[in-house]
Amino acid sequence: MDVLQIGLILMGLLFLFLGAGLWVALSLFAIGVFALDFFTSAQTGPIIATTAWSSLATWSLAPLPLFIWMGEILFRSRLSEDMFTGLAPWLNKLPGRLLHVNILGCGIFAAVSGSSAATAATIGRMSIPELRKQGYPDKLILGTLAGSGTLGLLIPPSIILIVYGVSAELSIARLFIAGVLPGAMLIVLFMSFVGIWATVNKDKMPAAEPSIPFADKIRASGRLIPVITLIAAVIGSIYGGIATPTEAAAFGVVGALILSGISGSLSRESLMDGIMGATRTSCMICFILAGAAVLTVAMGFTGIPRELAAWIAQMDLSPYALLAALTVFFIVLGCFLDGISVVVLTTSVILPMVQAAGIDLLWFGIYVVLVVEMSQITPPVGFNLFVLQGLTGKNLFAIALAALPFFFLLLFAVVLITVFPEIATWLPQQMNG
Repeated sequence: MDVLQIGLILMGLLFLFLGAGLWVALSLFAIGVFALDFFTSAQTGPIIATTAWSSLATWSLAPLPLFIWMGEILFRSRLSEDMFTGLAPWLNKLPGRLLHVNILGCGIFAAVSGSSAATAATIGRMSIPELRKQGYPDKLILGTLAGSGTLGLLIPPSIILIVYGVSAELSIARLFIAGVLPGAMLIVLFMSFVGIWATVNKDKMPAAEPSIPFADKIRASGRLIPVITLIAAVIGSIYGGIATPTEAAAFGVVGALILSGISGSLSRESLMDGIMGATRTSCMICFILAGAAVLTVAMGFTGIPRELAAWIAQMDLSPYALLAALTVFFIVLGCFLDGISVVVLTTSVILPMVQAAGIDLLWFGIYVVLVVEMSQITPPVGFNLFVLQGLTGKNLFAIALAALPFFFLLLFAVVLITVFPEIATWLPQQMNG
C-alpha cells in the first residue's frame, strides 16, 4: 500500500471518529495507534508512552494554565461592566459611537482571556442590552461582536499561540509579540469600517449622548485603567526581556487576584471556580496536545509528511499559491473544528510543506491564527456565531450575515500580512535586537 492510500485511509477514519462525536484528543490518539499498528513495524506502546509524556513535560507549556487562570479571575470580576462604563464616555464623538465599545472591549478582554468565544460572550452579555436600548442597529451590534470576538485568538496572551508554539517548537515570547501589531491592525480595520458605515448611514444611528467633562471621563475609567496597566505590564515585561512568558503569567495571576480583591469580587467561591475552570481548560488542551504528538510521530513513521512535502515541492507552487490553497483548507476545516484542534491536527503535515516553500514559521503562526479567526464566524460551526445565538436567540445564518463584512476584513488582513510580512515579524526582530 502506497503512502497516498495510507493517508486517505487515516483521513477517512479521522473524520469518521470526529463525526461520531468522539473527543478530538481521543480521535488523534486512535488514529496514531492505528497508523503505528497497521502501517509500520514500530513498537506502539513505548512510542505512545514516551511521546505523550515528552509532549507535555516541557517548560513551554508552563504559561498556559497561568494565563488561563488570569483570564478566569478577571472574567469573574466586574471587568465587562468596567469596560463599558470606562470606554463609553471616550467614544461618544467618534462615528459609530458606542459600537466601538464592542471592538475595543473585545480587544482588551482578549488580552486577559485568550479565548474567542469567552471574549464574545463576556462583552456581548454586557453590551447587547445596552446598545439595543439606545437604538443601535442590531446588525452592527452582532457583527462587531462576532468579528471582534475573534481577537481573543490573536492578541497576546493568546492560548492558541502557545499551542502553536509548542507544536512548531517556536519561542512563545516571540509569537506573543508577533501578534501585537496584527491585533492592533484588526482593531483599526474594524473601527474604520464601523466609522465609515455610521457616516454613510447617519439616519440609522441614534443621537449622540451629551458630552461630559474630562474629569468625569477619568473617574468613569478609574477601574478600567488598572486592568489595562496589568495587561501592558505583562506583555511589556516579555517584550523587554524582563520576564519569561511563565514569569509574566505568574505576575499576571498575582495582579489579577489583587485587582479582583480590591474590586470586591474575590471570594472563596469565585477563587475555586476560577481554579477549576482553568484546570479543566488546561487539561483539555494538554490532552489534545498529547494526542497530536502521538499522531505526529505516527505520521513520521508512515512517511506521509515527507512524501507530501516532496509532492508539493515537485508541483513548484509559489509561496502565494500555496498560501491561497492553505487559506481555503483552513477555513473549511475551521468550519467543523475549534481553533486549537485545527492547529494541533494540521501542524505535523502542514509545517514540512511550509518549510519546504521557504515560509517563516513565526509569520506562518500569525497567518494561521488569522485564518482560524475567519472560521470562527462562518457557519455551520462558527463558535462565535453559536455564542451570539445563545445570547440573542437569533437565527444562526442571520448572525453569520451580520458578521460577513468582518469576515472580509479578516481576509483583507491576511492579504496585508502576506504582502507586508513585517507587520508580524518587525516587533520580534526588534525584541531580538
